[in-house]
Amino acid sequence: MASAPGSRPNDRSLDRATPAALGIVSATGVAPPPKRLVIAVDGPSASGKGTLAKRLAAHFRLPHLDTGLLYRAVGWKALQSGQPPAEVAARLSPDDLADPALRTDEAGQQASKVGAIPEVRANLLKFQKEFSSQALGAVLDGRDIGTVICPDAPVKLFVTASPEARAERRYQELRARGVDTIRPRVLAEMAERDRRDSERAAAPLKAAPDAWLLDTTEMDADAAFAAAVAFIEGKGFRGAAP
Repeated sequence: MASAPGSRPNDRSLDRATPAALGIVSATGVAPPPKRLVIAVDGPSASGKGTLAKRLAAHFRLPHLDTGLLYRAVGWKALQSGQPPAEVAARLSPDDLADPALRTDEAGQQASKVGAIPEVRANLLKFQKEFSSQALGAVLDGRDIGTVICPDAPVKLFVTASPEARAERRYQELRARGVDTIRPRVLAEMAERDRRDSERAAAPLKAAPDAWLLDTTEMDADAAFAAAVAFIEGKGFRGAAP
């Protein structure tokens, strides 16, 4: 699948993404340089954007960055250490992204809080832009990829679902991890996070004007992936051969 969230792509994964592997061959039989592909995937929590982004990265053989993990790491480390979030963001290292605690709901709530701090977003901006500028492109998922991080990305997806569908997905995920919770609480916490993400002054959650809306309310992961691939290939990009 795609490279681990927050990690740099290795050379071998980029070597495989040759023009021929991407199915790009000119009329003369000589493969032209591949079209650079940056896929910006935005959307609220539990919409399915993270799973979709990883699968798209694997399909098109591109490095993947879960930008939400950066904010989770900043929020969690600031909470544990007492340091100002902006300072944590300025000193964030790849090692900080390996903590299993970053996948907890509490870390997600902290991410939403520190994500509203302009200085935190500014300190993480350079890392994200550098990741997206790799030679063949990249796949990034988050909440402001298409509007702030990669406004010129040739492919922008805004993945969403009804609040009830998203809450049910998160509830089932938490139950599978052994977390004791109830559906109304999950829905309420999700609504509060949506409010913070959408109303913050710095890079609020919203679809880019030219983003393709993918509503996954009635879709499973395979259906969402198939729809996204069809849309991207319709723009002239091709996935790597198996």
